[in-house]
Amino acid sequence: MPVDKSRPPQDRPWENGWTLDTSRTPGTRRLYLAGALAVATIIACVAAVAATDNKADDPSKTARDEGGLISFSSQPATTEAPLGDSGLSSVSPTPRGPRQQGIEPTVTVTETPKPPKSTASKGRSAKPKPSVTYRSVRSVNFPDRFWHVDDGYVGVDPVSGAQSREDATFKQVKGLANASCYSFVTQDGKYLRHRSFVLRAERDDGSSLFEQDATFCPREAAYTSATMLESVNYPGYFLRHKNFVVRLERFEYSSQYLSDSSFQLVGGLA
Repeated sequence: MPVDKSRPPQDRPWENGWTLDTSRTPGTRRLYLAGALAVATIIACVAAVAATDNKADDPSKTARDEGGLISFSSQPATTEAPLGDSGLSSVSPTPRGPRQQGIEPTVTVTETPKPPKSTASKGRSAKPKPSVTYRSVRSVNFPDRFWHVDDGYVGVDPVSGAQSREDATFKQVKGLANASCYSFVTQDGKYLRHRSFVLRAERDDGSSLFEQDATFCPREAAYTSATMLESVNYPGYFLRHKNFVVRLERFEYSSQYLSDSSFQLVGGLA
C-alpha cells in the first residue's frame, strides 16, 4: 500500500524530501481539450458548407445518390419537337421563360408556306425574240461602192437616195445549208444566191440546191477588217466583183483577185 506523504506547507516545500513536479505545466489538459474542441468545430463547419454547396450545384440527384429515396429534377425534361409531315404541317416548340417549373413544352402547328405564283402574263412569250442584223457589203478596192440589187442582179454600185440605200441593205441570217455560215435576205424577202456563177436575188423555192446556192461561209481576207465569202457547195470558189458585177469564181493567187474578193460587212445603210 503506498505511503501517503502529506504535502508540506507552501512556505516550506523542501522539507521532508518533497519537491515541486516540473514535468507538466499546470493546466495542460484543459488546453488540449480546448484545442481539440476547436479543431472539431472547424471541421464540422467546413463539412457542412461543402455539403450545402454540393446540394446547390446538383439539384437533379437521382434516387441512388439520395440513399435510395426517389426524387426527380425540378426542371422539366427537354424534348425535341417532332418533325412535321412533308407538305402538311411543321411543329416547333414555343419559346419558354427562364426556369419555368412544372410546365411541359407546348407546340404550335403552322401550315407550310406555298411558293408564290408566277406573275408572268399568259400571253407573253418566255423566249426573247432574236435580234435582226442588217448589213451592207462594201468593196475594199472601191470603198464608195456597195452590193446593190438592180433588176434581180447584184452589182457593186455607188449608193445615193433612200431607194438605193434600201436596195443595198440586207438582213444577215444563219446560212440555209449551214448555220455557221451566212445567208443574205433583201428587203422584199428574196435571198441572194449564185446561179450560173452570178449572184442574184430570188425567192426561196425550198430545194436543197437553192439552200446551198444561198449559203456563204466567211473566211479571213488579206485586208484588215475584211472578209471573203466562200460558196458552201463550191469549196474554193469565192464571191468577187468583175466589171462591177458580183460573181462566183475559183480562188486565184493574185493581188487583183484578193482585192476584188474582199468585202467589209458594215451596218445597214437603210
